[in-house]
Amino acid sequence: MEKNIVLIGMPGCGKSTVGVVLAKITGFRFLDADLVLQEKEGRLISEIIRQEGLEPFIKIENRINTGINAVKTVIATGGSVVYGKDAMRHFKRSGIIVYIRLPYEEIEARLGDLTARGVAIREGQTLRELYDERQPLYEQYADITVDEKGLDISRTALYIRDRVREYISEAKNDNE
Repeated sequence: MEKNIVLIGMPGCGKSTVGVVLAKITGFRFLDADLVLQEKEGRLISEIIRQEGLEPFIKIENRINTGINAVKTVIATGGSVVYGKDAMRHFKRSGIIVYIRLPYEEIEARLGDLTARGVAIREGQTLRELYDERQPLYEQYADITVDEKGLDISRTALYIRDRVREYISEAKNDNE
């Protein structure tokens, strides 16, 4: 496995938490794209969204994600990464994209204050509307979809590792 494993999904689905465990069990590095973005911008994501607005934030996120050059790394992306076509093309070329799917009710229960968390949401948009808007994008970009409902962090990470191995094996067989 030389490709990266790129985790996508709604805020609160566990990309960063699962990503750390996944990196440990695969021997990969771990990279949190949101932390890279905050470091490069010198501001919290919530500050960037508040100061710049949603559309400029998405452009900044797209630019920074497109500049992430990693190998054998588990990359936990921000939930809004799927709005950046350049970044998603970049991640698709350099990795296997894994969508961690959770039912809306669990996302809602986990999230709490969306503004403090730095969730990229339009003024007046509900979390339900955001969830419904993003689902098709996550599904469109995903090489692998993992239903996390009922799985703990370790089981989710093990399941992703196994699914990625199967995906690579199938891709090899298709190329032979």
